[in-house]
Amino acid sequence: MTSKKPVQLMCAVVASSALFSAAISANTESTPDKAVYFGETHVHTAYSLDAYLGGTRLTPSDAYRHAQGEAVIVNGKPNRLRRPLDFAAVTDHAEYLGEMFAAQHPGAPGADAPEIRQLVAMTDPAERRDWFLKYVVGNSRGGNPTHLPFYPGDAVAASGWDVLVKAAEEHNSPGKFTTFAAYEWSSAPSGANLHRNILFRGSSVPNAVMSAFELPREEALWQWLATNEKAGIRALAIPHNSNASKGLMFPEKQSNGSPLDEDYARLRSRFERTIEIMQIKGSSEVSAQFWAAEEFADFESAPSLHGFSGRVAARNNYVRHGLAMGLKVENSLGANPFKLGISGGTDSHNGLMGATEEYDWPGGHGFEDGTAKRRQTAEVGGWIAAREQSPGSLSAVWATENTREAIWDSLYERESYATSGTRIAVRFFGGWEFEEDLAKSPDMVKIGYRDGVPMGKDLPARENPGAPSFLIAASKDALGANLDRIQVIKAWVSPRGELKDKVFDVAWSGGRRPGSDGKLPPVGNTVDITTATYNNTVGATQLSKVWKDPEFDPAVPALYYVRVLEIPTPRWTTYDAVNVGLPLLDSVPATIQERAWSSPIWYRP
Repeated sequence: MTSKKPVQLMCAVVASSALFSAAISANTESTPDKAVYFGETHVHTAYSLDAYLGGTRLTPSDAYRHAQGEAVIVNGKPNRLRRPLDFAAVTDHAEYLGEMFAAQHPGAPGADAPEIRQLVAMTDPAERRDWFLKYVVGNSRGGNPTHLPFYPGDAVAASGWDVLVKAAEEHNSPGKFTTFAAYEWSSAPSGANLHRNILFRGSSVPNAVMSAFELPREEALWQWLATNEKAGIRALAIPHNSNASKGLMFPEKQSNGSPLDEDYARLRSRFERTIEIMQIKGSSEVSAQFWAAEEFADFESAPSLHGFSGRVAARNNYVRHGLAMGLKVENSLGANPFKLGISGGTDSHNGLMGATEEYDWPGGHGFEDGTAKRRQTAEVGGWIAAREQSPGSLSAVWATENTREAIWDSLYERESYATSGTRIAVRFFGGWEFEEDLAKSPDMVKIGYRDGVPMGKDLPARENPGAPSFLIAASKDALGANLDRIQVIKAWVSPRGELKDKVFDVAWSGGRRPGSDGKLPPVGNTVDITTATYNNTVGATQLSKVWKDPEFDPAVPALYYVRVLEIPTPRWTTYDAVNVGLPLLDSVPATIQERAWSSPIWYRP
């Protein structure tokens, strides 16, 4: 593997082993044991004001063409995925959607407003940044966000939504490439990131969408979605960037200050089925600052996030905390508001779908990080130091076919996972009677479904249970790095109400043995940082295991999810430095271990 761009492939690459029952995306036939599909559910185009200010001029239709393998121009250079995606959703901000339609349609109402004409005419980056700080940051992240004085009206905003819907309809091709009508609701009370991406299941969508100006807090959003559902319009809300949520993504109280109650828990869990665990602005799983003893917690942590908008680093910002908190709330309310599966996305503001490859990442915010030099030295205004960004993550689902209904239903059922940008295939089943040799059986998947439950589900109730058994298998990205190990992360609530979690190494490559401290030796590092290359002489192409929890207590509710690690590879900053002759940065790691995170499986006594 070198820093040179690999050969372009024009079909999806999936795990070839019978263990995974995977099928390529072009297969239009239903697959009973399900196939893995990779997609993007979080990207912004010229119809998002912040993306437009950064110089993005790609439209939603352009983004969908890129997702299918066509080349587009970004920062003056062509960009093309070496592997097309299986599904995608453009999620432009509902906030300022009317202004963006007016800016790009000269005859539209409001297009002649002085502020809109200024927006269109600006070319100086500093002027654009000042405009953004004045009209967006000062408004959206304040205490009383509202439409701007030059808002062109609800009808124009509805026209902007119509652009997104028509682009999704134009490019949806059942069995080959799936699109979703979608948008982002971007609430940020006092700078706390509470954003959600809204994905509609089918062609039945509202005539207009509600922004955080109409629905300032999440409870109002869920109520609106419930109203739509009564009219036959189904949607999911996918939260992201809990790492910047100021503790509000997994709150102990409702936004009005009242205690959480069963209605809150049930309404939230009805519409929020997965959470985006990683994106351009870092990983939200855990942080080494709060999980200091955990070997792999320091992964794309993006600490500079907490230097903007009064954000403060806190343990309760992270997904693992939220998952464990859900168990605690369920103990008292009988319902779990944070029963979340795992999904991924990039949050690219360049209009690029699933551009998660480290070797040629072009940045994600137009001129802000559009060159290797700026990615080393600049910051993305109001958010993050550019060098701490990540290319983002991909969503993966196990679905019977590549259609809107099947992909959406898999997200709803939480039979989904995320990768940090690679295409690792991960299977995860929970049950009570899995035999140890099942992990090597060609009937693994059939038996996993027959005798257990897949990721995203509850273990079936059982009287006087022994320890549950988990069937886990992972296959490397066909074009990527070998695998280091499979880990199981367990979270539970102690009898004293303390949130607990523990990481177990359950399968690994090579003949390594845990030391006396129980720690597994590193897999080895083949990266040459002077050339930004690595090789696959260490690691494994596949790993599988039937694992039982050695510390299981049948009286204690718990959840389990899987983390799969690749061997070390060059980080994008290392590729950048080598490709353009810049010095390596010592403020960020030169190498990373890409990974996948499964949705949990829950146990309740």
